[in-house]
Amino acid sequence: MRREKREEGTTVKAVTRVMAILFILCFLTTSTALAEDSFNLNKDGYSTSYTYTYDYWGDVQESPDAYRIKTVIDTVSLGLENMGGVKLTKPQSLYVRGHDLYIVDTPNNRILQVAYRDLQYTLVRVISEVKGAETATFNSPYDVFVDPENNIYVADYGNHRVVMMDEDLNLIREYVKPTDATFDQGQDYLPKKITVDVAGRVYVLATNVNKGLIKYEANGTFVGFIGANPVRVSMGEYIWKRYFQTKEQRAQSTAFVPTEYENIYIDDKGFIYATTTTFSEYDLKSDVAKPIRRLNGLGNDILIKNDTYPPIGDLWWAEGDSSYYGPSRMTDITVFEDDIYVVLDRIRGRLFGYDSQGVMLWAFGTRGSTTGAFVRSVALEHMDRDLLVLDEVKGSVTVFTPTEYGNTIYEAYRKYNDGDYAQSAEVWKDVLRMNANYPLAFRGIGLAVMRENRFQEAMEYFKMAHDRESYGRAFKLYRKDWIEKNVWWLVLVLAAVLIIPLAIGRVKKMKWEVIMHEHNKVKAGV
Repeated sequence: MRREKREEGTTVKAVTRVMAILFILCFLTTSTALAEDSFNLNKDGYSTSYTYTYDYWGDVQESPDAYRIKTVIDTVSLGLENMGGVKLTKPQSLYVRGHDLYIVDTPNNRILQVAYRDLQYTLVRVISEVKGAETATFNSPYDVFVDPENNIYVADYGNHRVVMMDEDLNLIREYVKPTDATFDQGQDYLPKKITVDVAGRVYVLATNVNKGLIKYEANGTFVGFIGANPVRVSMGEYIWKRYFQTKEQRAQSTAFVPTEYENIYIDDKGFIYATTTTFSEYDLKSDVAKPIRRLNGLGNDILIKNDTYPPIGDLWWAEGDSSYYGPSRMTDITVFEDDIYVVLDRIRGRLFGYDSQGVMLWAFGTRGSTTGAFVRSVALEHMDRDLLVLDEVKGSVTVFTPTEYGNTIYEAYRKYNDGDYAQSAEVWKDVLRMNANYPLAFRGIGLAVMRENRFQEAMEYFKMAHDRESYGRAFKLYRKDWIEKNVWWLVLVLAAVLIIPLAIGRVKKMKWEVIMHEHNKVKAGV
């Protein structure tokens, strides 16, 4: 009897444990689903993701979503399965001209031209050859650029050339390996990224070339390099290599050479933005690494950085060997017309938006297999205000469109750039209604009211934004304005300060002279 009761008790305990385990598994599954739903669906039914900024002290501040998922462009949506079944396979680059999107499908040696019309992305044509070229087909193309005349430039990596062709794919010119002595003739010419300015000058980012960007004139003439990364060597490294290593050891060790750029983009003003992923993480916050640069015609970095920290992506990160660890590595960049720029971090699949002063607007994105997350994001472009992110592993382009919150931020900048400062301040107030912990809104209102000569009011907003530089500028203008308005009172006070003591002194002197005169008369009478 006791044995049966013990066996019965054991059976109950086993069943209880199994039920507990099943409950835990169910809970975890539900939590994961809820987490995915919270990432993918907003209350309005659109896919979304976690958005954040940093406050003055560098702490993460959650904010409303600036972007939501609009659609995903992939093999199925483009109908590639009906065109010989050749799927998008590790595409490497994007380019947008107007409402046409170009996807560089590198392993398949082709470029897909996709048109955005009537809210649909439709495949227009497949570009896989150059008419009139000795080598007609592409070999591992890595990048594409389309100029305002619809001439198409392709970085034909495997064929060691950059091809320029017209809209009908007829060959115009080839940019090949420079024969100049400044170019290392012992290495292959492997163009990986390209951009072209308004004058037709071509800038090429080539693998294993660390002298900067290779520059060609519009006629194909090689003219040199621009924007070489400066070499930074510690004194300890220099002394060790110079005095303590043998000649053979020095030959085997890493040379002191500039690092290569990761990607390039030219804005509507002709400035080239470049990103680099080769740096020491300890040089980021001190602005030595400079992972994002804006190059002028001489190749000098003129990127404006007026925030507490330089634009480096995430301010905090964990060290480790996994690809999820470490600082942000900006694999691509795109620039809007008002100098707002967005960079793509390949480490955690995040996008960081910055204004023209280097102040972070928002950050969002993650890695993963769900919609809106990335396995390996490699390219970024924009179409109007939409952001397009290319994932080489998924073989897809995710299109993000601004939310009401994001559009309101852009509208505030647009009003300010148009000179409508009063309306800009009102729009920034709308931003504050949606996100009361957004320092940039206080700063935006401050800048707007300062342009209307309301300096004291601007100082209050800059104080709330912890913007010391702008506060100091507003204070100087307030002081100047106050002096100009009160100059006559100041003159009167100054005059009073100077004249009244003189007058009193003069009266006293005259009184003393009278007294002395009377005193002398009395003495003379005696």
